[in-house]
Amino acid sequence: MELTDLARIEEVEQLSFTTPWPTKAFYNELVFNNFAHYTVVTVDDRVMGYCGFWLILDEAHVTNIAIHPEARGMGLGERLMRHVMNLARSLGATRMTLEVRVSNLVAQRLYEKLGFVRSGIRKEYYTDNREDAIIMWVTLDEQAETTAYSGN
Repeated sequence: MELTDLARIEEVEQLSFTTPWPTKAFYNELVFNNFAHYTVVTVDDRVMGYCGFWLILDEAHVTNIAIHPEARGMGLGERLMRHVMNLARSLGATRMTLEVRVSNLVAQRLYEKLGFVRSGIRKEYYTDNREDAIIMWVTLDEQAETTAYSGN
């Protein structure tokens, strides 16, 4: 992700979340947060999604992931997650974690397909509706690397 992507990131955020991150938050992540790593996925040179994580010691924590509604169902989310998992591994991460809404069954199925397992619940995690979040973890090992996305 580059600073020039931020206008498009804001559009994806607005279309994807009831409480979207402000553009300034992404700016701060890119400019000031040395733990942050953000990747975009493009279709025909147009940013259609992104994923970010913080790498702290050997653990990667996914901060956010979104795919533009026009591009959902095309496999971009899976390819993006596989890429990010490999990036985290290449930077020294051995495990990755994330939170997902209990109501977001599509995302849960994707994460389980990628090897994430449920490890707990964060009560009332989401501020917009006080929905619980499922905490999921995956070990980043050789197996995930062999099934990684290797294209654009």
